[in-house]
Amino acid sequence: MKRTTLSLIAVATTLAAVTGFASLTAPDGAPAPEAKAASRLPVERTGLACPAPSTSEVAETRYTSYTPPGTGTGTATGQGSPGKAGQPTAQLTAAASTTASGGTAQGGKAKAPKIPAPVTAPGKPVTSEADGPGAPALTGAATGTLAPGWTVQQTTVVPAGGARGLLGLSCGAADTDFWFPAASTAKERQDYVHLTNPDDTAAVADIELYGPEGVLKSQFTDGIPVPAHATVPVLLSTLTAAAPQQSVTVHVTTRSGRVGAAVGSADEKLGSDWLAAAADPATTAVLPGIPADATSVRLVAFVPGDDDADLKVQLATQTGTIVPAGAGTLHVKSGMTAALDLPDLTRGQAASLLLTPSDPKKPTPFVAALRVVRGKGENTEVAFVPATAAISARATVADNRAKASTLSLTAPGAAAQVKVTASAGSEGGTPVTRTVSLKAGTTTSLTDLVPGGVKGSYALTVEKVSGGPVHAARTLALPQDGTPMFTVQTFVDDHGTVEVPSAHQDLGVLD
Repeated sequence: MKRTTLSLIAVATTLAAVTGFASLTAPDGAPAPEAKAASRLPVERTGLACPAPSTSEVAETRYTSYTPPGTGTGTATGQGSPGKAGQPTAQLTAAASTTASGGTAQGGKAKAPKIPAPVTAPGKPVTSEADGPGAPALTGAATGTLAPGWTVQQTTVVPAGGARGLLGLSCGAADTDFWFPAASTAKERQDYVHLTNPDDTAAVADIELYGPEGVLKSQFTDGIPVPAHATVPVLLSTLTAAAPQQSVTVHVTTRSGRVGAAVGSADEKLGSDWLAAAADPATTAVLPGIPADATSVRLVAFVPGDDDADLKVQLATQTGTIVPAGAGTLHVKSGMTAALDLPDLTRGQAASLLLTPSDPKKPTPFVAALRVVRGKGENTEVAFVPATAAISARATVADNRAKASTLSLTAPGAAAQVKVTASAGSEGGTPVTRTVSLKAGTTTSLTDLVPGGVKGSYALTVEKVSGGPVHAARTLALPQDGTPMFTVQTFVDDHGTVEVPSAHQDLGVLD
């Protein structure tokens, strides 16, 4: 049997393109170089998808695009970007709007879409505005030094009508699996799941709905086509003939391709906002950033596995962890959506909800989200807080405004330290950085971390320094005509670096 060596030139070229270096084992029994530990390198491309912001004629949308500084010196590939090869870019483009059956969406004549301006350098937000119903869904990518941590915030104000409210969403990466607890098919709700395909090939998605008694059967939820670089909005109430349900869990998967997914919810009485995907099923959950003046909070949870879940419900406040009065536990049956109303939950303190197994010996994975209401009577507004994973390294939420943003930081277990940076403003200002110490089992709220001399929008970046897990959320409050309009975005780790294994390996093959 003869030993043959692969083309070292071809393999070395491939490895260098991925990691920036290559090291190979010599053929014919030569000593192998000493193995090196895996290293972390900055990602070279980040893709995002933003759903169409609104169908309202009076909608006003602001896009804020931002890349935080200080994540290495990745080299741009130019792939998927309009810039020259080797030149870092961060640009969004309009996606085509189609129906759930794959046809072109119908509607009035819209103005030519105004696409957000590209980011040109890390550290400074770039903002653009689009008004009315003509603002399209967007897809795009950042490359090179603009890729690590690139984020886009979509903020829409609808001052009147059935969809009135402040709607905020951090545009998400494409994936194949999403969970949305706290959706609804109730008569007073218009909940659309928006499927946006940022790729060059078509995707096919499935949607499953689960109510308090289990799956809501439908013949219209399987095999929904999502063309390349297109978006498909699907009204949840049209997917099932079952009776309307106040609390529904939506599960979006793809059988081919990838999509970005988000649920746009409009309640004719309470207001409207985006429901972002919850963290993947886990045996514990943290739902951070409940405003101090919340007048109504509803917890919605779902267990995708075969076992029921008994959950302990706790509240992490500024002074410690407590059990809400009369609402210390929640039983969630397998395959069924459970809801728990939590009146007077915060009692004037910004807080975060903690969910853990009632019996630590019987952990069961689940997903969860909150519907939060501020105001009373006709002057109400709604927002959603999905369970969110801890920040492993760094996370950013853009489009913050002076005197309107509150940052909530929660350390559910051990004490921790984080570094928080308020970037320069989109129209001027000096960045400000602060190290924050968090006590175990508490939520810390910051309202005064603002860039010096800020003008325009700015970004907040949270970086883990030491200690236990940290979860974070940002509340943006823009009151209008007596209505306490607000939106809450959780911080999702930006995965700005990736672990790359050592290139030392035996590339020989036998034939």
